Amino acid sequence: MIPQPFTIFDLPLHLLDNYTDWLIAQIQQQQGVHVVTLNAEMSMQADTNPDLANVIQQAELVIPDGAGVVLYLRLRGKRVQRCPGIELAESLIRRSPAVEGEGKAASLFFYGGSPGVAQQAADQWQSQLPSLAIAGVQHGYLSADEYQDLCATLAAKQPAIILVGLGVPRQEFWIHEHRHLCPQSIWIGVGGSFDIWAGTKTRAPQWLRDNHLEWTYRLYQEPWRWRRMLALPKFAWRALWHG
Repeated sequence: MIPQPFTIFDLPLHLLDNYTDWLIAQIQQQQGVHVVTLNAEMSMQADTNPDLANVIQQAELVIPDGAGVVLYLRLRGKRVQRCPGIELAESLIRRSPAVEGEGKAASLFFYGGSPGVAQQAADQWQSQLPSLAIAGVQHGYLSADEYQDLCATLAAKQPAIILVGLGVPRQEFWIHEHRHLCPQSIWIGVGGSFDIWAGTKTRAPQWLRDNHLEWTYRLYQEPWRWRRMLALPKFAWRALWHG
Protein backbone atom coordinates (compact mmCIF):
# COMPACT_ATOMS: atom_id res chain seq x y z
CA MET A 1 0.00 0.00 0.00
CA ILE A 2 1.93 2.99 -1.35
CA PRO A 3 0.40 6.47 -1.77
CA GLN A 4 -0.08 7.37 -5.41
CA PRO A 5 1.51 10.78 -6.07
CA PHE A 6 -0.33 13.53 -7.90
CA THR A 7 0.28 17.25 -8.37
CA ILE A 8 -2.14 20.14 -7.98
CA PHE A 9 -0.82 23.63 -8.81
CA ASP A 10 2.74 22.44 -8.06
CA LEU A 11 1.64 21.03 -4.70
CA PRO A 12 1.85 17.31 -3.92
CA LEU A 13 -1.20 15.16 -3.29
CA HIS A 14 -1.14 11.52 -2.20
CA LEU A 15 -3.97 9.20 -3.20
CA LEU A 16 -4.89 6.09 -1.21
CA ASP A 17 -7.97 3.94 -0.80
CA ASN A 18 -7.55 3.94 2.98
CA TYR A 19 -5.51 6.66 4.68
CA THR A 20 -6.20 5.36 8.18
CA ASP A 21 -4.75 1.91 7.44
CA TRP A 22 -1.63 3.50 5.97
CA LEU A 23 -1.13 5.78 8.98
CA ILE A 24 -1.67 2.90 11.41
CA ALA A 25 1.08 1.03 9.57
CA GLN A 26 3.39 4.03 9.95
CA ILE A 27 2.72 4.11 13.70
CA GLN A 28 3.53 0.42 14.00
CA GLN A 29 6.73 0.95 12.01
CA GLN A 30 7.56 4.09 14.04
CA GLN A 31 7.69 6.22 10.92
CA GLY A 32 6.89 9.88 11.51
CA VAL A 33 4.37 11.58 9.21
CA HIS A 34 3.17 15.15 8.75
CA VAL A 35 -0.38 14.99 7.40
CA VAL A 36 -1.64 18.02 5.47
CA THR A 37 -5.37 18.21 4.71
CA LEU A 38 -5.39 20.15 1.46
CA ASN A 39 -8.39 22.18 0.32
CA ALA A 40 -8.90 24.97 -2.20
CA GLU A 41 -8.34 27.75 0.32
CA MET A 42 -5.01 26.33 1.48
CA SER A 43 -3.80 25.70 -2.06
CA MET A 44 -4.51 29.33 -3.01
CA GLN A 45 -2.73 30.55 0.13
CA ALA A 46 0.28 28.46 -0.88
CA ASP A 47 0.16 30.05 -4.33
CA THR A 48 1.12 33.40 -2.79
CA ASN A 49 3.06 32.10 0.23
CA PRO A 50 6.20 30.20 -0.80
CA ASP A 51 6.91 29.24 2.82
CA LEU A 52 3.56 27.48 3.10
CA ALA A 53 4.08 25.80 -0.27
CA ASN A 54 7.44 24.53 0.98
CA VAL A 55 5.87 23.04 4.11
CA ILE A 56 3.21 21.25 2.06
CA GLN A 57 5.81 19.95 -0.38
CA GLN A 58 7.81 18.42 2.48
CA ALA A 59 4.83 16.69 4.14
CA GLU A 60 4.78 12.90 3.86
CA LEU A 61 1.01 12.74 3.34
CA VAL A 62 -1.20 15.37 1.66
CA ILE A 63 -4.84 14.31 1.44
CA PRO A 64 -7.78 15.70 -0.61
CA ASP A 65 -9.78 17.42 2.12
CA GLY A 66 -11.80 19.93 0.11
CA ALA A 67 -14.46 19.62 -2.59
CA GLY A 68 -12.41 21.87 -4.88
CA VAL A 69 -9.46 19.48 -4.76
CA VAL A 70 -11.75 16.55 -5.58
CA LEU A 71 -13.16 18.55 -8.52
CA TYR A 72 -9.64 19.28 -9.78
CA LEU A 73 -8.83 15.57 -9.68
CA ARG A 74 -12.04 14.56 -11.46
CA LEU A 75 -11.37 17.04 -14.24
CA ARG A 76 -8.13 15.13 -14.76
CA GLY A 77 -9.63 11.65 -14.73
CA LYS A 78 -9.04 10.82 -11.07
CA ARG A 79 -12.28 9.95 -9.29
CA VAL A 80 -11.53 10.00 -5.56
CA GLN A 81 -13.53 10.46 -2.42
CA ARG A 82 -13.03 13.57 -0.33
CA CYS A 83 -11.22 12.81 2.94
CA PRO A 84 -12.05 15.54 5.49
CA GLY A 85 -9.30 15.97 8.05
CA ILE A 86 -11.75 15.75 10.96
CA GLU A 87 -12.97 12.35 9.75
CA LEU A 88 -9.44 11.04 9.29
CA ALA A 89 -8.55 12.18 12.80
CA GLU A 90 -11.68 10.57 14.21
CA SER A 91 -10.86 7.30 12.49
CA LEU A 92 -7.34 7.31 13.94
CA ILE A 93 -8.64 8.13 17.42
CA ARG A 94 -11.13 5.27 17.34
CA ARG A 95 -8.51 2.76 16.25
CA SER A 96 -5.65 3.99 18.43
CA PRO A 97 -6.51 1.87 21.51
CA ALA A 98 -5.95 -1.27 19.43
CA VAL A 99 -2.60 -0.12 17.99
CA GLU A 100 0.23 -1.61 19.97
CA GLY A 101 3.56 0.17 20.05
CA GLU A 102 6.27 -0.99 22.41
CA GLY A 103 3.69 -2.91 24.42
CA LYS A 104 1.17 -0.08 24.85
CA ALA A 105 -1.72 1.52 23.00
CA ALA A 106 -0.99 4.43 20.67
CA SER A 107 -1.27 7.63 22.70
CA LEU A 108 -2.70 10.99 21.63
CA PHE A 109 -1.91 14.62 22.35
CA PHE A 110 -4.41 17.45 21.81
CA TYR A 111 -2.90 20.91 21.24
CA GLY A 112 -4.68 24.09 20.23
CA GLY A 113 -8.01 25.84 20.46
CA SER A 114 -9.33 28.24 23.06
CA PRO A 115 -8.73 27.56 26.77
CA GLY A 116 -10.85 24.63 27.87
CA VAL A 117 -11.94 23.51 24.41
CA ALA A 118 -9.19 20.95 23.77
CA GLN A 119 -9.78 19.50 27.25
CA GLN A 120 -13.51 19.20 26.58
CA ALA A 121 -12.77 17.51 23.27
CA ALA A 122 -10.38 15.05 24.92
CA ASP A 123 -12.89 14.36 27.71
CA GLN A 124 -15.61 13.62 25.16
CA TRP A 125 -13.39 11.12 23.41
CA GLN A 126 -12.31 9.56 26.71
CA SER A 127 -15.95 9.06 27.67
CA GLN A 128 -16.61 7.29 24.37
CA LEU A 129 -13.40 5.24 24.49
CA PRO A 130 -12.36 4.58 28.11
CA SER A 131 -9.23 2.74 26.92
CA LEU A 132 -8.04 5.77 24.95
CA ALA A 133 -4.48 6.71 25.93
CA ILE A 134 -4.31 10.51 26.17
CA ALA A 135 -0.74 11.68 26.70
CA GLY A 136 -1.68 15.32 27.24
CA VAL A 137 -3.89 18.28 26.42
CA GLN A 138 -2.94 21.94 25.97
CA HIS A 139 -4.82 24.94 24.64
CA GLY A 140 -3.31 27.27 22.07
CA TYR A 141 -2.98 30.45 24.14
CA LEU A 142 0.28 29.96 26.00
CA SER A 143 2.71 32.16 27.85
CA ALA A 144 6.41 31.79 27.10
CA ASP A 145 6.89 29.49 30.09
CA GLU A 146 3.85 27.38 29.20
CA TYR A 147 5.12 27.08 25.66
CA GLN A 148 8.46 25.74 26.88
CA ASP A 149 6.61 23.29 29.12
CA LEU A 150 4.57 22.09 26.14
CA CYS A 151 7.69 21.38 24.10
CA ALA A 152 9.31 19.58 27.04
CA THR A 153 6.18 17.47 27.57
CA LEU A 154 6.00 16.42 23.93
CA ALA A 155 9.68 15.49 23.91
CA ALA A 156 9.29 13.46 27.12
CA LYS A 157 6.04 11.63 26.31
CA GLN A 158 6.50 10.97 22.58
CA PRO A 159 2.77 10.54 21.81
CA ALA A 160 2.02 8.44 18.75
CA ILE A 161 -0.56 10.89 17.35
CA ILE A 162 -0.42 14.66 17.81
CA LEU A 163 -3.50 16.66 16.81
CA VAL A 164 -2.81 20.36 16.31
CA GLY A 165 -5.76 22.75 16.11
CA LEU A 166 -4.26 26.16 15.43
CA GLY A 167 -5.95 26.96 12.12
CA VAL A 168 -4.48 27.22 8.64
CA PRO A 169 -1.68 28.00 7.97
CA ARG A 170 -0.42 28.47 11.53
CA GLN A 171 -0.79 24.80 12.42
CA GLU A 172 1.11 23.68 9.32
CA PHE A 173 4.03 25.97 10.16
CA TRP A 174 3.97 24.92 13.81
CA ILE A 175 4.09 21.23 12.98
CA HIS A 176 6.89 21.75 10.48
CA GLU A 177 8.95 23.65 13.06
CA HIS A 178 8.34 21.29 16.00
CA ARG A 179 8.02 17.77 14.63
CA HIS A 180 11.67 17.13 15.49
CA LEU A 181 10.47 16.89 19.12
CA CYS A 182 8.60 13.66 18.27
CA PRO A 183 10.15 12.36 15.04
CA GLN A 184 8.21 9.06 15.08
CA SER A 185 4.77 10.65 15.60
CA ILE A 186 1.83 11.23 13.28
CA TRP A 187 1.20 15.00 13.22
CA ILE A 188 -2.13 16.27 11.87
CA GLY A 189 -3.42 19.83 11.61
CA VAL A 190 -7.11 19.53 12.53
CA GLY A 191 -8.27 23.17 12.31
CA GLY A 192 -11.47 23.68 14.30
CA SER A 193 -12.09 19.99 15.04
CA PHE A 194 -11.66 20.47 18.79
CA ASP A 195 -14.66 22.85 18.79
CA ILE A 196 -16.76 20.22 17.00
CA TRP A 197 -15.74 17.44 19.39
CA ALA A 198 -16.22 19.68 22.42
CA GLY A 199 -19.69 20.65 21.26
CA THR A 200 -19.02 24.39 21.09
CA LYS A 201 -19.64 24.30 17.31
CA THR A 202 -21.41 21.92 14.94
CA ARG A 203 -20.51 20.45 11.56
CA ALA A 204 -22.65 21.02 8.52
CA PRO A 205 -25.60 18.66 8.07
CA GLN A 206 -24.75 15.46 6.23
CA TRP A 207 -26.64 16.47 3.07
CA LEU A 208 -24.46 19.57 2.71
CA ARG A 209 -21.33 17.50 3.20
CA ASP A 210 -22.49 14.91 0.67
CA ASN A 211 -23.02 17.66 -1.91
CA HIS A 212 -19.65 19.35 -1.29
CA LEU A 213 -21.31 22.40 0.29
CA GLU A 214 -19.87 22.22 3.80
CA TRP A 215 -18.11 25.53 3.16
CA THR A 216 -21.50 27.32 3.01
CA TYR A 217 -22.30 26.18 6.54
CA ARG A 218 -18.92 27.37 7.81
CA LEU A 219 -19.55 30.73 6.20
CA TYR A 220 -22.97 30.85 7.89
CA GLN A 221 -21.36 30.12 11.27
CA GLU A 222 -18.40 32.46 10.71
CA PRO A 223 -19.44 35.24 8.30
CA TRP A 224 -16.12 36.99 8.89
CA ARG A 225 -14.57 34.27 6.68
CA TRP A 226 -16.10 35.72 3.52
CA ARG A 227 -12.83 37.33 2.39
CA ARG A 228 -11.05 33.98 2.71
CA MET A 229 -13.84 32.28 0.78
CA LEU A 230 -12.99 34.43 -2.25
CA ALA A 231 -10.23 31.89 -2.83
CA LEU A 232 -12.86 29.34 -3.90
CA PRO A 233 -13.88 30.92 -7.25
CA LYS A 234 -10.22 31.69 -7.96
CA PHE A 235 -9.38 28.05 -7.36
CA ALA A 236 -12.27 26.88 -9.56
CA TRP A 237 -11.09 29.12 -12.42
CA ARG A 238 -7.55 27.81 -12.18
CA ALA A 239 -8.80 24.21 -11.93
CA LEU A 240 -10.66 24.64 -15.22
CA TRP A 241 -7.81 26.23 -17.10
CA HIS A 242 -4.64 24.90 -15.47
CA GLY A 243 -2.72 22.65 -17.81
